[in-house]
Amino acid sequence: MLPFRRCLRFPRRFSSTTLRSLHQSQTVPPRPSSKNGQLNSYLVYGLIVLGSGATGYAVSQYTATASSVAKPRFGSPQDFERAISELKASFKDRGDVVSTDADDLLAHGEFMMDVFPTLPHSVVIYPESTEDVVQVVKTATKYRMPIVAYSGGTGLEGHSRSHPSGGFASTSDSDVVCQPGLGWMELNQILQEKGIPLFFPLDPAPSATVGGMLSTGCSGTNAVRYGTAKAEWFLNATVVLPSGKVIKTRQRSRKSSAGFDTTKLFIGAEGTLGIVTELTLRLAPVLATNVAVVQFHDVKAATEAATELLNHGIGLQCVELVDDAFMHATNLYGQSSRRWAEKDSLFLKFQGPSTTSLAESAKVARQVTARHGALSFELAKNQQDAEDLWNDRKNGAFITMALVPGCRAMATDVCVPISKLPDLVYETKKDLAECGLKSTILGHAGDGNFHAGILFSNDEERIRALEVADRMVRRAIALDGTCTGEHGVGMGKKRYLVEELGEGTVELMKTLKRAIDPLGLFNPGKLYPDETNEA
Repeated sequence: MLPFRRCLRFPRRFSSTTLRSLHQSQTVPPRPSSKNGQLNSYLVYGLIVLGSGATGYAVSQYTATASSVAKPRFGSPQDFERAISELKASFKDRGDVVSTDADDLLAHGEFMMDVFPTLPHSVVIYPESTEDVVQVVKTATKYRMPIVAYSGGTGLEGHSRSHPSGGFASTSDSDVVCQPGLGWMELNQILQEKGIPLFFPLDPAPSATVGGMLSTGCSGTNAVRYGTAKAEWFLNATVVLPSGKVIKTRQRSRKSSAGFDTTKLFIGAEGTLGIVTELTLRLAPVLATNVAVVQFHDVKAATEAATELLNHGIGLQCVELVDDAFMHATNLYGQSSRRWAEKDSLFLKFQGPSTTSLAESAKVARQVTARHGALSFELAKNQQDAEDLWNDRKNGAFITMALVPGCRAMATDVCVPISKLPDLVYETKKDLAECGLKSTILGHAGDGNFHAGILFSNDEERIRALEVADRMVRRAIALDGTCTGEHGVGMGKKRYLVEELGEGTVELMKTLKRAIDPLGLFNPGKLYPDETNEA
C-alpha cells in the first residue's frame, strides 16, 4: 500500500465545496495555501460559498422562481450573514477555512473559456474533512443557503468544482482511494515517481480533479480506448447528502451486483445530489505508446478515415480530429516544434505491449488513411518526438485563443453515433464559416464527439456564438446524438434535456432530486430544465 499523504508532504486539506447564492460556477486557479507556502492543488477537499447581500439574495430568489425541481426558498441576506458568522465561529481555530476575501470571491466567479457572466461569491470555505463538510451542510440547511461543490475549475457549462488531496494506492488490486480534490495528472505523476506501472486513464482538462470528473461524467482523448467516467473507473464514493448524512455507495471490490449502482447516481449529477468526500478509483496498466499526425484535403475525409480505423481493431488509444483553422492557430501560437501545413488532420496515439505491436498498428493506420486520400503521415521517431506531437493537440484551448488576441472563447461539445460524425462536422464547419466568427474544431473522432471553440470579443459576437452553438446542438440531437458528450449540462445545456431525453426521463431525474434534496440547496439552477425551457 502506498500512502499518498506521506509522499505529498502537505498539510491535509479537502477539495473545495462552494456554497453560494449564485446559480453559476466557473473556473479558477488553485488558491495558494497559507501553510508552508504550498498550493492547495494537492490538498483541498471542498470549497464552499455562501450568498449574501442584495445581489446574492436577488439571484437566489430568481433561482427559486425559475426552477421547479424542488421549489427552493432561500434565506434572506440577513440569514446569509448569520450563516457566515456561524461558520466563522465553527472554524475559529482554523482561520484559513472560511474566506470572505474579495479577490478570492471574485476569482471563483469568472472564467475566460465560457459565455457566462462574472459574478463574485459571498463566502468561500475550505473544509478539511468529511466532518467539516457535514458541518457546512447543516449550517447551510439551517439558513437555507445554496451549496455548490467546486472542483478543478475546468467546467465549461457553469458547473461545480473541488481541490486535490491524498489517499493510498494498492498495486495488487490496481486501485486507489483518494479525496476528490486530487488532480488526475497529479495522481498519475505520483504513481510514475513511485515506480508503480499503473495510471488513471480519464484525461479531461489538465487541472481537472477527480471529484469534478465524477460529477460531470467526464472523459477525454483516451475515451476511445478506456471509455468515460460512466464506465467503472469510479468503484465507490463517500458522499455527504443534503440531510447531512454520510453514505458510502459500495465496497471496494472490482464488481458487485448488490442492489442499485448508487455510485452512478452521483456520476453526472453535477453536485446537485451530494458532496463527494472520498473516492476509490480503478487504475489501468501503463503501456507503450507512439503518435502519428495525418493530414487530409478536408474534414470529411479525415472523419471517414477515423471511422474506418476503428473497425480494424488495431491498438488505438486516441483518435483526435482537428481542422485547418486549428493547424493555422497552432502555427500562430508558436510553441510547436514544427511548422504545420494548415490542413484538416488526425492525431493518432497508438498503444501496445511492445514496439513491434506499435509498428504494426502504425502500418495498418498508414494504409487505411492512404485510402482516404491522406496528404502526409508523420510518425514520431522517439518518445520525445511523440510528446512534442501530442502537445500540439493537448494545448488546444490555448492554441485556439491565439487566433484572436484578447478574445473570449465559447467551448461547446456534442456527440453523435460515429457514422454520423462526418456529416455533422461538415455542416457545422459550413455554419461556423457563415457566422463570421473565428473558430476551431477539435474532435474525439473515435467516439463521435467533437468540440467547437468559438471566439468572440463583444456582446454582439457572443450572441452569434450562442446561436451557432444552438444550431450545432440541435443537429446533433436530430442525428440521435447528445447535447454534450463530456462537458456536462450545467446552466448552458439544461434547456436541451427534454428534447434529447424526453419528458418522462427528465421528470424521473427531478423526482430523484426532490427526494434527496427537498430544499433544493445543492447546486441550484444547474442540470434540471426550467419550466420555461421545457415548453
